[in-house]
Amino acid sequence: MIRIRNWRIRTKLLILIIVMAAASLLLYRFLWIHQADAADFLERTGLVTWFDSEKFISEVSEAAKDYNVPESEDDTEAKRAIDPFLDEFTDEYTGISIYGYDDGLYRYGRTPEILNRFIFGSLFASSQTILGEIQGESPVEFANGTYDLIYYSHSRSRFTYPYVIVSGTLCVSVFLSGILIFVGRTMKRVSSVKDAIIRMSVGDLISPVPACGGDEIGIVAGELDALRLTLEENIRRERESRQANQDLITAMSHDLRTPLTVLNGYLEVLRLKRAEPEAQAEYIERCLKKTEDIRTPTDRMFEYALVYEENETVRLKKLLVSILTDCIRENCDFIRIAGFSVTEEICRTDSSVYGDEVMLKRIFSNLFSNILKYGDKREKVWVKVCVNRGRVETTLSNGVKKETDEIQSTGIGLRSVRRMTELHQGELYTFREGSIYTVQLKLMLV
Repeated sequence: MIRIRNWRIRTKLLILIIVMAAASLLLYRFLWIHQADAADFLERTGLVTWFDSEKFISEVSEAAKDYNVPESEDDTEAKRAIDPFLDEFTDEYTGISIYGYDDGLYRYGRTPEILNRFIFGSLFASSQTILGEIQGESPVEFANGTYDLIYYSHSRSRFTYPYVIVSGTLCVSVFLSGILIFVGRTMKRVSSVKDAIIRMSVGDLISPVPACGGDEIGIVAGELDALRLTLEENIRRERESRQANQDLITAMSHDLRTPLTVLNGYLEVLRLKRAEPEAQAEYIERCLKKTEDIRTPTDRMFEYALVYEENETVRLKKLLVSILTDCIRENCDFIRIAGFSVTEEICRTDSSVYGDEVMLKRIFSNLFSNILKYGDKREKVWVKVCVNRGRVETTLSNGVKKETDEIQSTGIGLRSVRRMTELHQGELYTFREGSIYTVQLKLMLV
């Protein structure tokens, strides 16, 4: 089924113009055909008297007694003598013809000038067809005898011009009314969209944009409402993110203040040498523990900032792969000190990648920190770096502590690594088979 509401505006307007034009033409034809009925109606109601036949015959009969009718059509002097009679009783709408009463031969007469006009002769066909000719016949006594006088009047043709004007105006009004109604409704829908835009501009994202059909205006209204919902959602998320950041800062300030106070106290004791020599090692161990307590929440804060920052940018430049391998070796040495057994398979290559050196170091720092946090020291850590199919691939495999499954983890560290890898146009894959956890990082070579 065709849904008119989904048609384009220009299609609707074109069809409406065709329909209204056809309706207007049909209305004009109907009014023109019934022109005579309208003229008769005006005469029946007494508003207009087009031609009074009785009065006309009475006046003609009275005046005819003073005039002689020509005996033939060739009698020029007699015609000239009766012309004042014709001038008196004929005009552009009324005509008279005089015939012999006994022989029926035409003597003299005059036709109305209106019949010679273009509008009645060619454009609208015969006036008899249009309005009907008022005519009659009556014997009249002239000075030289009785003659048969035939009169005919087209006085109702005076109704034609105003009737055409009124009919044309009515038909044009009908045509324009349909167009104006359509334009008015269209502008009303445009106005409703405009009002919605104004409401949105002043911050009202609650009031929905009214549905406006399936045409261009409806599509704009629908997209505008979708934009409103998106803006409302973004503002809500921004508000929640701002509140979450505020809460994070508040919590971090609290979490950092306590270990910093304790750490400051331990260092003050050591600086003033108030601790016994055998107790100094214990104080140093406590200081290291407090630095770990400080590092853990600060790392978490940086990771959250990276994951939820939408406009994070990187400064990529050409880096040798050897810079990455050096960073990996440093991290391998670090986890060895922590008690892990590490096997390295790092290839040597002169290839390069595009990357941000600081961010790449953060990536590997996060990956090796996860090994420290969740790795099983009884299992060997495998580190492999190789070049394969135009990419440098780094693979880390380690055993996972059994108690790790019971630890509630947000996974924010791995999410931050994935985010930084995407900023480098790289790929990150994770696998777990039993107790072995594997992370593979792939970066494109230059």
